[in-house]
Amino acid sequence: MTARTTGPAAAIAGISPGIQSQGAWMGRRQLFVRFAAEAETAVLYTPEMLARHVQRVVGQSPLHSISLSGRDPLASEELIVDALSRWQSPIPIMVDCDGERPEAVTKVAPHVAMVQVTVEFVNTTSSLDRALASLAAASAAGREHAAVLAPHEGTTDGQMLWFIEQTHQVAPGTKIVVHPVVGAERTGVDRRYASLVERGMAIHNDLAFWLRIPGPVGGR
Repeated sequence: MTARTTGPAAAIAGISPGIQSQGAWMGRRQLFVRFAAEAETAVLYTPEMLARHVQRVVGQSPLHSISLSGRDPLASEELIVDALSRWQSPIPIMVDCDGERPEAVTKVAPHVAMVQVTVEFVNTTSSLDRALASLAAASAAGREHAAVLAPHEGTTDGQMLWFIEQTHQVAPGTKIVVHPVVGAERTGVDRRYASLVERGMAIHNDLAFWLRIPGPVGGR
């Protein structure tokens, strides 16, 4: 007979320590709880299983924090809330998401220390609006919150400056981190980003400019 799983459950691709490769806690050693993409090999976790597994791993090695990340972690907000209600973490917990689910941010925020929203500028204006709403929800909940601007080759300075301005209006306490596009043949960044940071800081002072930590050391 096969046991049935009742209540919330989620497919998790891995739970393991790593170095955060981007954002406000970049360079920190975290325990990554990676929610799985659709075709990714994964294990189905219930809240009780997740809480028990994370508690065990946290007790085994030094960690700065826990990162709930991977593919759309806030799609499993019910499981996250249930799991974190069962166990009081001794280290901070971050949820690292794309900002598409501001309502879920409101529900999860009381259980985490940091909400990080990664903006890749590849989606529609409505997606950017939801990312802003997610930052506003984290701010309203009194949680630390960060926006990671991850432009691609086609992203304009105007798009990034617009998002910085809007973020400052809806969530003025946001930590904003810009990760530039750096090609394989380049080791540094050009004057474009120096100018962007100068113009951006005239709008929002808590703005940083960092190169990502490359894989395989970095994780997310």
